[in-house]
Amino acid sequence: MKKLMAANWKMFKTRSEAEETARTLLSKIDGKIPEDREVLVAAPFTSLCAVDSVFGGKPWFHLSGENMYPAEEGAFTGEISPHMLKDCGCGFCLAGHSERRHVMGETSEFVGEKVSFGLKSGLSMILCIGETIEERKAGKVQQVIDEQLEKGLADVPAQILPERIVVAYEPVWAIGTGEVAGPEEIVEAHTFVRKKLEKIFPEKFNEIRVLYGGSVKPGNCAEIITLDNVDGVLVGGASLDGESFSQIVLA
Repeated sequence: MKKLMAANWKMFKTRSEAEETARTLLSKIDGKIPEDREVLVAAPFTSLCAVDSVFGGKPWFHLSGENMYPAEEGAFTGEISPHMLKDCGCGFCLAGHSERRHVMGETSEFVGEKVSFGLKSGLSMILCIGETIEERKAGKVQQVIDEQLEKGLADVPAQILPERIVVAYEPVWAIGTGEVAGPEEIVEAHTFVRKKLEKIFPEKFNEIRVLYGGSVKPGNCAEIITLDNVDGVLVGGASLDGESFSQIVLA
């Protein structure tokens, strides 16, 4: 199983800025990526084609949408369909990122609709899960993870290829705050995720990648990716700079 080093650029970068960052990243990592690594960039809708023009054809690279609406087309003003993402070169899409849940108000049930529809439409899906600081203090970490996985994967067929599903554990309190979950906290959460995946996909649970996200930086990535059940990282702020993210990819 290859480790997935994923960037989430969120609502940053114009097309020209995205292309410049992508070219910087490519210049730093091309020919140097370990055989057990893959790279993914989730870019804003307006920059997807620009990023694809830089990385297109690289066997270790994946382009991802940051969000999509679970319909092929229709009167959904401002939304993007899986078909549109694929037309821009995307093979992946995020679903359930904490900002979609806690800022845009998306429920776990709606996130589950996105996951299942995206898969049916030919995309591979990255399901983001994680607790708030209030939920952690209340001792509800496993309860939150269990509920988000249960509903997020509710309609995913058991025979799905495991490489088409990625789970990203991102404690909400660690995203963009500089706070990072400690090694014990990460291992505990990822172990629980793996056990839950075993119940949902008993024959393939060990082949599904589980990523950690939350203030990942060049200085802490090497330690994080060596932890049990950590199959890569999902990086926000530190991925916005090509030099910074290249150090994470090669950590």
